[in-house]
Amino acid sequence: MMLELQRQLGVAMGAVFALALPASSDGCARLEHGGQGYVVCEVSAEEEPRLRLWQSDAEGRPLNNFNNIRKTLGGDETLGFAMNAGMFHPDYRPVGLLVIEGETLSDINLAAGSGNFGMLPNGVFCTGGDRPFQVIESRSFSQTRPQCRLATQSGPMLVIDGALHPRFLVDSDSRYIRNGVGVSPDGDTAWFAISDRPVTFHEFGRLFRDGLGVQNALYFDGSISRLYAPGVNRADFGRSLGPIIGLVDSNG
Repeated sequence: MMLELQRQLGVAMGAVFALALPASSDGCARLEHGGQGYVVCEVSAEEEPRLRLWQSDAEGRPLNNFNNIRKTLGGDETLGFAMNAGMFHPDYRPVGLLVIEGETLSDINLAAGSGNFGMLPNGVFCTGGDRPFQVIESRSFSQTRPQCRLATQSGPMLVIDGALHPRFLVDSDSRYIRNGVGVSPDGDTAWFAISDRPVTFHEFGRLFRDGLGVQNALYFDGSISRLYAPGVNRADFGRSLGPIIGLVDSNG
């Protein structure tokens, strides 16, 4: 089944009303928050083993796009949804931590910098550890080194223990198509979101904090952000990508 709807989420009387997204064939749905449109894809704890993170093919060549990802799947598998999952160098290597099926392919990067990745605090999205899903501030992650089946580092953090990143401005004029991930307080649900139109960091952070009720959320990227989600008629194309995350369905 597939449902596509717009939903106004928000804060009433100081309480967050995080509404569950409607079920669909790929877990993705359209919603509205703060006058901006988004697509949000929901992944439950039971679905975590079907979440995958891609960087290169068997020969070490960057996969770069959703079509190449689909070619790596087995004959009984389909791609439910996918999006870019972290910043990368000109040769498509990840800027920070990348863990795929428990193997660390790129180590954590704790350096501050002038770009979005270096706008500390940044963070790590981790799956398959003590909790199904976690978003952890990078320096805390480096100290504790939690186990992760999949992990990708990016920045900045959008929401940190319930607060927006301190450098986000309400009246910012920096607007881009942006995407990222947030995790429910119990760690049982992850929400992957992308804006329909250019939004500010403040607007995007509020989607996760006020619209979805998350305590921690991580920015993946902007301007190059793209989504593959046939359930909502999305198959974005454009510049080549570095790390890509997505949910794989089995037809068997």
